[in-house]
Amino acid sequence: MNRRLPAPSLAGGSLLRGGTKKRKMLPQPGVFHFLWEICSGAVNEGSAVRTFGRLTNYDARTSEATISVHHNSIDYHLQVLTSLVEPFEARIGAEYMALGEVETTAGNIPVIQARLLIDTDGVDLPLLEYAVQEQRKYFQQRVRNALENEIANRRDV
Repeated sequence: MNRRLPAPSLAGGSLLRGGTKKRKMLPQPGVFHFLWEICSGAVNEGSAVRTFGRLTNYDARTSEATISVHHNSIDYHLQVLTSLVEPFEARIGAEYMALGEVETTAGNIPVIQARLLIDTDGVDLPLLEYAVQEQRKYFQQRVRNALENEIANRRDV
């Protein structure tokens, strides 16, 4: 019996045997979280995050760095695993932005597995913090408006 297979298509993913497609998964874009939010445990393990702080320590042998920030008279420190961004030319004391996934260590301490580490010296970090807060307010208002519209539409029905 001669069975005809469907014509190969490249749209939507790579082709597997038998004409079935496999979707390629991209990593999630990182959501901005401040260092103190991550350190306090407010961010779930596995979440893709963007955060920033001053590089205070780097150990090339273990591919581990520490970024720090001072907020509300408290110093916060977060370990960043740099194995995915090696070779990494660290500048101790410089400001860095990390994009990666939150993991927890044996002591339930959050760390970031960085997939991108950018030197952000020259960036106005207080302005960036303000922009992140304003963006959060905007998204919260947008969700609130959508819920109000949905409730109003249900009343009209």
